[in-house]
Amino acid sequence: MTRTKTVLISGGAGFIGTRLAKRIVGDYKVVLLDNLHPQVHANNAWPIDSPAEAVQLFGDVTEAAVWNAAISEHRPDVIVHLAAETGTGQSLTESYRHASVNVTGTARMLDALSASGHRPQAIVLASSRAVYGEGQWATASGELYYAAPRGEKQLVSGEWEPVGPDGEEGRSVAHNATSVEPRPTNVYAATKLAQEHILSSWCGSMNVPLRILRLQNVYGAGQALENSYTGVLTYFARQAIAGEPINVYEGGGIVRDFVHVDDVVSALSAALALPAAVGFCLVDIGSGSAGTLLDYAKELAQVAGSPAPEISERFRLGDVRAAYADIAPAQALLGYEPEVSFRDGVVGLLEWARIGAETA
Repeated sequence: MTRTKTVLISGGAGFIGTRLAKRIVGDYKVVLLDNLHPQVHANNAWPIDSPAEAVQLFGDVTEAAVWNAAISEHRPDVIVHLAAETGTGQSLTESYRHASVNVTGTARMLDALSASGHRPQAIVLASSRAVYGEGQWATASGELYYAAPRGEKQLVSGEWEPVGPDGEEGRSVAHNATSVEPRPTNVYAATKLAQEHILSSWCGSMNVPLRILRLQNVYGAGQALENSYTGVLTYFARQAIAGEPINVYEGGGIVRDFVHVDDVVSALSAALALPAAVGFCLVDIGSGSAGTLLDYAKELAQVAGSPAPEISERFRLGDVRAAYADIAPAQALLGYEPEVSFRDGVVGLLEWARIGAETA
């Protein structure tokens, strides 16, 4: 009889982790590790839809004893590392917290594997589009360049667009891990890139296949409504169901790629099922399209029946002007095909936000 593989999901009580556990629990033994941080889990409890068949481990990824116990007892065949602090703006004022969870937590996992002598068949990391920073841009003549971070002085002046080598405005280029190099512009992004480097170094030396998925903006029902640092669409949904006009920063022109959590789970599922022969994998996961925040806010407001969005001159330090993915490599390697349309995803998000507002 073939032994059922064990998948350990760090951050297993989170927005993505819970959905992934529900998707794979029939095919794998699933072990969930989470510290139920109150910023995400206001009632300090496991989500009610966390699968009953999964093993639930309460613990902080920054603590060596937690990882040592999890690895020695369950000896996972695959580790899906989702546990992370994710607040872009928050990371600039709580740098230690982000570095501790994202960097130290990852190193603790690797030390536990080394101490136990256990080598998983693969490690899957949920990384972030944030590692690219302002990313790659192109001049009118097609010359590629990397945009410098937009500082506070520039943003206060309402100069939203990154400038080119001669001070001109350019056009943004899709994120593609094979051609666009990472240049983080906030602490969160720097810690996610550090995760990639730490895991790449360890896995390369230990001959453990590594799959890194750089996720664009993930959204959907189940995202923490109480978390002030949650996804921007969840913030928009809360405004819309309250009957308020959605406030859109930077004149409405920020460009984003919103990918539904179900599509992200499909990509993660495909990554953990890749054969060992594939070795190293680094791909971008998005929806396959992009638009301005104003366009997305208008569609969300229309679905919600709320007032038209209002354009604001407000901004967040460390944020970037444009971010969207080239998903062709993920399509080729993982068979990844996003299936949830933005409108369908927003309907589910609004339903979730309404339930949260009624029970608050």
